[in-house]
Amino acid sequence: MTSKTIANGILRAVGILAAIVLLGYFLYKIQSVLAYLCIASVFALIGRPIVLFLRKRLKFPNTLAVVITISLIIGVFAGIIALFIPLLTEQGKNLSLLDIDKLQENLNVLYFEVTQYFSSSPTVVNQIIKESHLEKNILDGLDIGFIPNFLNSFLDVLSTVSIGLFSVLFISFFFLKDSTLFQNGILMLVPQGNESKMKNSINKINNLLSRYFVGLLLQLFILFIIYTITLLLVGIENAVVIAFLCALFNIIPYIGPIIGGVLMIVLTMTTNLGADFSAVILPKAGYVIIGLVIGQLVDNFFSQPFIFSNSVKSHPLEIFLVIIIAGLLFGVVGMIVAVPGYTAIKVILKEFLSEYKLVKSLTNNL
Repeated sequence: MTSKTIANGILRAVGILAAIVLLGYFLYKIQSVLAYLCIASVFALIGRPIVLFLRKRLKFPNTLAVVITISLIIGVFAGIIALFIPLLTEQGKNLSLLDIDKLQENLNVLYFEVTQYFSSSPTVVNQIIKESHLEKNILDGLDIGFIPNFLNSFLDVLSTVSIGLFSVLFISFFFLKDSTLFQNGILMLVPQGNESKMKNSINKINNLLSRYFVGLLLQLFILFIIYTITLLLVGIENAVVIAFLCALFNIIPYIGPIIGGVLMIVLTMTTNLGADFSAVILPKAGYVIIGLVIGQLVDNFFSQPFIFSNSVKSHPLEIFLVIIIAGLLFGVVGMIVAVPGYTAIKVILKEFLSEYKLVKSLTNNL
């Protein structure tokens, strides 16, 4: 091996590394566009069954079917936003008249009532509150005045989200209108001779992930109904909005239901600030906990097995390990994309590496 060959090899390696770095930097700078593409792909997968139904069953033209599907998606988002408008309006009025000292006092009362109720000490709650007001305040160091500032910055965030939503819907329209658009972009990166295998993989992935995301929406809807009924029976204000938020947290596997449950219990207790703890707050929180347990039992023994077994065709233990590993590597985002990502990898492995024993054992149900 001559010095010229070694030098050329070094230069080639440096060039490849430089190209990788530039590509990584480029992808980093356009990360918002990549996020729009990913979200639009999810919307396209969710809307795909509707488009196929309108085209094949009702004989709609392709463009009209796509327009109707996009209109349905927009209608769903408009309905969700409409749920929050009364809540935001009401809270805006409340904040304009907010008595910070009164709020602080009510939170202190709730805190010490909870402490006394679960404590073995028979100390009278009023005495605890009286003494503790001189010693400490549970909101010391917390500037509640940040709430109006937060609402002011919310408008800026809302404008950014509006631009992103328009971009996602625009991209989704063309993904649904031309189903081969995304496929052709991927095939450009595939070596010649493997195009047919990649086409088969993409079709299988589209079918599996479409069923997965539709099943996920069904899962969230079932939890939303259970939570809404629970909060309405307990008499919580803005029950529909709270139920929607708590159900939405179930998108995050394992951790999300815990966060949603804690949020629902906290909102239930703070909604009744100033009421008697043992007679009002504690019973209502107990009923909410019962509703949460029922919702999670339905989700764990009906919704999730249905989604995982019938959509992505993976064993629950297999899914559990994949989600845990993805969470350790990539955090919450990794847990959310673990199942669809793992499904896509399984399909590709079966198509290209089906001769290996490990791949056969993992993909024998696809």
